[in-house]
Amino acid sequence: MTDGDAAYIDYDVFLDQNFSAAAFANSLVTSTNNASDTQLDLATPLSRVLFDVQEIDTHIHNLTTKSALSLLTHTQQQTDASQRVLREVEEQVSALSDGYRRLEREVLRKWEHAEEARVAALNSWGALRLARAVGRCVTLGRQLEGQLAEVTGRGLGGKEDHRAMVRAAQTILSLRQMFSATGEGAEAKGLDRVKVIRTLRTDLVIPAENTVKSRAQQAISRFSVSSLASGGGSVNGTQSLSVSSTYAQTEENKSRLFSAITTLYLLSPSPKPGTAEHEFQPELLLSTLQGYIHNAVTSSLSSLGRALAQLPLLDRALAEVSARCQDIAALEALLEGFKRPSHPFLEHSSSPNTILPLLLQMLDTSSLPSYFWRSLASSLSARVQEILGRGGIAARTLRSNRDRLRTELRECVLRGSQLPSSISRGRDPTLPGSWEREAAVMVSSVVGPLGR
Repeated sequence: MTDGDAAYIDYDVFLDQNFSAAAFANSLVTSTNNASDTQLDLATPLSRVLFDVQEIDTHIHNLTTKSALSLLTHTQQQTDASQRVLREVEEQVSALSDGYRRLEREVLRKWEHAEEARVAALNSWGALRLARAVGRCVTLGRQLEGQLAEVTGRGLGGKEDHRAMVRAAQTILSLRQMFSATGEGAEAKGLDRVKVIRTLRTDLVIPAENTVKSRAQQAISRFSVSSLASGGGSVNGTQSLSVSSTYAQTEENKSRLFSAITTLYLLSPSPKPGTAEHEFQPELLLSTLQGYIHNAVTSSLSSLGRALAQLPLLDRALAEVSARCQDIAALEALLEGFKRPSHPFLEHSSSPNTILPLLLQMLDTSSLPSYFWRSLASSLSARVQEILGRGGIAARTLRSNRDRLRTELRECVLRGSQLPSSISRGRDPTLPGSWEREAAVMVSSVVGPLGR
């Protein structure tokens, strides 16, 4: 730059980083015009700008002409350096690409093959596990068929085996456990989608369960002390209905009853997981036992009602009623010593638990014979009132035999409260003082209305 150039152009203004063309143009306009004039003279600032541009262009041309060789050399050097850098980068990118392709070939593809193998192995394991569960269910089904034949007497021996009821109940529980264990990760996951299992369940397991339940309920409903007693007993010379039986028959009949109780205990609605043994309520068993007692009360009420209307039938009716109460007393004695069977779905407790407290709690009583007599007495008064209301010879006969009724009803209660020697297990079978209150209740239910 020459001194003359410096006199005309202020290069510092143009080289300033904060240079603004609009601000520079505005300063030229305001410096060459009077602010109070209404008309602007743009020719002067435009000439100034054109002169500055021409001078700068000339100066740049002179500098580039003078320094063209050095500029070309510098540009060539920069271009060569860029090419060298580019070649190095391309070599590194190529090496990186080769490494990625090798990694993909040696790792990624092998991992994909390994993943396919893993999925195939899982599917195979699931299929194997499901097939094993199906095989287990089919095996249990065949086992249940054989046990059901033993229960119904269609087996090879042609004789019913009450012990087979318990074995069948345990098999049903195993199948029930298999059918319910279908959650994520369970051994039998997906079992409910197998057609043969659905057929097995509907055509075999459910009918077999109903049959076993029915047989067990029949065994309890047919329970009678006459089939357990080892010898007859009497109260005031009146012979009881118990018949003699051998010790083997007695034990066999006890075993049949216990098999039925165990079966109904196991086949009661399954408890929730984690239920303790003492918390489990075997609803099926308790309802069957309750039904047995209610049937005894209903039958006794019916026979006594007929006998009170026809007194010649009274002796037989009282003998039947006392026999039914003996059945209930014997049942209570057996339940008192019968511990809960092992249940696969329950957490076992070390403390011994029996079925009897559950039944007593359900009936809201402290004794089954007491419940029998009080239930019978509560309904018997209405029957006596009906007979008296109809009048006639039946009513007159009742009133004239008031003392006989009092004596025979009391003897019936005491006789029905006996226990056979095969069940009493060392206790006093008569316990005469224990049932005086029940005897008084029975006498009052019949004789009480006669005195009004």
